[in-house]
Amino acid sequence: MTDAKEWATVSGIPLKEYYSAEDLPDALERRVGQRPGDRPFVRGAYAGMYRTKPWRIFQLSGYGNPEAEGERIRFLLDHGETGFIMEHDRNTADHLYDVDHPEVVARKEDIGLNGAVICGVRDYETVLKGIPIEEVYGHPGGGVVQHGPFALACYWTVARRRGLDLARLPGTGQSDFFLTYLGCVTKQQVSTRVGLRFNADIIEFCAEHLPRWVPVSIAGYNGAETGLNSYQELAAVFGNAIEYLDEIKRRGRIPLEVAARGAGGVNFRVGMDLFEDIAKLRASRRMWSRLLETRYGITDEKAQRLRIHSLTAGSAMTYPQPLNNIVRGTIMALAGVLGGTQSLGVSGYDEAMSIPSEHAHQTSLRIQQILQEESNLCAVADPLGGAYFIESLTESLEDKAWEFLAQIEEQGGFLATLDSGWLHAQAHENQHNEQVEADSGRRAVVGLNRFSEDCSPYQIDGFEGSTGEWENAKARLDDVRTQRSAKDAIAALKELEAACRSDGNVMPAMMAAVDADVTLGEIGNVCRDVFGDWETPIGV
Repeated sequence: MTDAKEWATVSGIPLKEYYSAEDLPDALERRVGQRPGDRPFVRGAYAGMYRTKPWRIFQLSGYGNPEAEGERIRFLLDHGETGFIMEHDRNTADHLYDVDHPEVVARKEDIGLNGAVICGVRDYETVLKGIPIEEVYGHPGGGVVQHGPFALACYWTVARRRGLDLARLPGTGQSDFFLTYLGCVTKQQVSTRVGLRFNADIIEFCAEHLPRWVPVSIAGYNGAETGLNSYQELAAVFGNAIEYLDEIKRRGRIPLEVAARGAGGVNFRVGMDLFEDIAKLRASRRMWSRLLETRYGITDEKAQRLRIHSLTAGSAMTYPQPLNNIVRGTIMALAGVLGGTQSLGVSGYDEAMSIPSEHAHQTSLRIQQILQEESNLCAVADPLGGAYFIESLTESLEDKAWEFLAQIEEQGGFLATLDSGWLHAQAHENQHNEQVEADSGRRAVVGLNRFSEDCSPYQIDGFEGSTGEWENAKARLDDVRTQRSAKDAIAALKELEAACRSDGNVMPAMMAAVDADVTLGEIGNVCRDVFGDWETPIGV
């Protein structure tokens, strides 16, 4: 924009030419906390922040087959990653289909291109071979809600088979509503109410058996990538958390403070609006602290201390001039760090072309390592705290987020906005407007609609993956069915079905099923038989 009167954040918050003490909120110290780690945690979740504990380098990885995924995870760990996230083949995992399902067979040339094909717990053992999961912080996949219980059960069963104490196992689950019902709506999945039941079961199971595990991660990232702006992302994340806490309160099986600690691990997207995203992370911590205290009477500091994982916006990465994306990844990573994130994943510079190549993955690691080791960013907690602009923008974002949360509540709550399509409409409108601005040139994208001349001597082809993954997975699936005890598998499936039809926790039966070598698709069949499919508010 050339007219100063039109300057605004990506979310549409007007920006002044400069900010002064007059723009600071009243009683600033009370509103942000005197020190990092003080309520309401705007200045940081912990005292000392990165001086005492640098953010975790936490990259998404997975393609092809279990051997390839395990190799890539070990590569990243060897090069300095401090936690890992598994990615599964979306064609099979999101639908809970085995590879011989007709829908998968019809697209078998796509299998393994966007994640590793996982048939059952044996494949998890292959992926995790040589990885000390009792020490390394892990995320076993399970991005969509109906896949979450299966993914967690497989990971935890591998730990049990190694003789590990689940109570000491570090890691996080996801089972995300935004990916499932907003961003990547699939043909067959359980309803939002069933998804809530699954995630509440996971929260309660972890409270009893895995106190170090973050049971679910509310993925604002997936909502933002679908089109929600910054204050809408904030509001929707906490609208999702309200659904969890209200359900746990209704059940009355575990203390609400314990559930709040379990639901208080979230992730946000950090994009190219540097200061808005810094302000968003700061505002999120205050919102969570206030939500727990005012709505539920929870004053426990551990519960009120929101933990954040940040992911750089894959949608910001461009296909033309892909090396420019290294700069974009660095800017977005800087926003996450200055906002006080606890862990961070940086998109590969070849994101617009494929899953990250080995070199792109290494570059994403190096971006974070340079920020940690060379920039002195770890020296001072909340270095922008008290800045006129940052504090004013933090206030503005939070005010608009509370307003949008009130709209969500007026619609009947977060689940209702998914069932009706209301939230989809909000995201679609933003996405459409953003595309129109890019197409018209009003929103500059260097290398795409501005400065498109490219003199790079490098040819970036992207990661091509391997061939024959469907055949590979089908052979593994056949081996499982031949080698396992059919009697034990059938019995375990019957127990799982009974658990699903009851009002008890599904996780013990899910773990027994995967331990009996029940396959992904067989578990999916149980879910479809018992729960049916979600009636999507949009065409799929």
